[in-house]
Parts: sequence; structure tokens; C-alpha cells
Amino acid sequence: MYTTILFDLDGTLTDPYLGITNSIMYALDKLGRDIPSREELLSFIGPPLYDEFRRKFGMDDAEAKEAVRLYREYYPEKGLYENAVIDGAEQLLAVLKIRGKKVCLATSKPEPYAREILRYFGLLSYFDFVGAAQLDGSVSTKTEVLRYVLNGTGVKAEDCLLVGDRMHDIEGAHEVGMKCVGFLAGYGSREELEEHGADHLAETLSDVLKFV
Repeated sequence: MYTTILFDLDGTLTDPYLGITNSIMYALDKLGRDIPSREELLSFIGPPLYDEFRRKFGMDDAEAKEAVRLYREYYPEKGLYENAVIDGAEQLLAVLKIRGKKVCLATSKPEPYAREILRYFGLLSYFDFVGAAQLDGSVSTKTEVLRYVLNGTGVKAEDCLLVGDRMHDIEGAHEVGMKCVGFLAGYGSREELEEHGADHLAETLSDVLKFV
């Protein structure tokens, strides 16, 4: 049914909980702000950092940009390695390649970090195209990332299926005319995924095969 399967990264293929929260705590500490519990920082897994710093902590433009800069002092050196591959990820990618599917990444994480994570965990070779945010801000939102993938590969949106765990994945997919599987073992709740109109729901990554 679909020729191309796209994957979100954080919360879908890897669990970045420790690295992301450590990086946020580092940034907040440098800014002289109180440091909340890790559980209070879960909302940072998925959306663009700048947007979430503003939403979560009421930062103005300048402080949010500085928070992102400080985050990026810690993350590429330590945070991106404080990570783990989600059960079944490599097996699913291998099966999709055997079935002749084109596999692409579609993440709001900056491209250098995304590529290094895939390389570090031995997953990069499964991907035909790495779609990610750009450090210069030219590509940031999930919608922009998905358009970047479509332009870079030449595939049609109706031939693609995105797998992601947050509302931003669903909204971005629908914005460009793509279907989306909501991954229930990630960081978005069933309620979030259903409310935002996930086309399918998958309890595990192996369940994704039901829809491709």
C-alpha cells in the first residue's frame, strides 16, 4: 500500500529520555533557573526545543534562543549518547528493507545529531534518506521536515506512511497529505494520539507491519 515509510526518532526509534532531560537541566542551570524534576520535562521529547522552552517556562525570544544554545553545549557531547534503541526498531527496519520499502527519517532533531544517533546505534544503513531539522533554522517544524523529505526523495505524500509518537507527527503528516501511525509506547498518550486523529495506532513497533 505504501512505498515509503517515514519514522520519527525520539520516542519512536530511540528513547532519549535521559539525554534530553540532562541537556535541559544543564541549560536551565546555566540560566539560573530552578530545575524541575525529569518527569516535568517529558514534554520536551518531540516538539522543537525553542517552542517548548517558550511554552513550558514562559521564556521570551532571547532567553529561549539562549536556552537552545546552552542545550546544544551539552547534547552533542554527552546527551545524544544517553539514549537507547527501542525494542523491535532494528528488526522492523530490516523487514521493511526486505519488503522493498524506502525508509526515511523525519525528525525535528537537528540533522547532525540525528545522523550521529543512527550511526552510533548501527541503524543508519537502513535509511534511504535522513530528513531532519537544520541548525540554521531553515527547517524546524515537523511539517517542514516532512516537506524536506518529500522534496529530497521525490516521493508522493499519498504513498508515504509516517510512524511517530506525538501530536506533532500526526498534524505534520496530515498537513502534507500523509497518513500517520501513532506509536503508543512512545511519549504521547493514547488520548493525545486519538484526539489529533492518528490514522492507525500501534502498541509495538512490530505492529506497524499491519499497516504497510
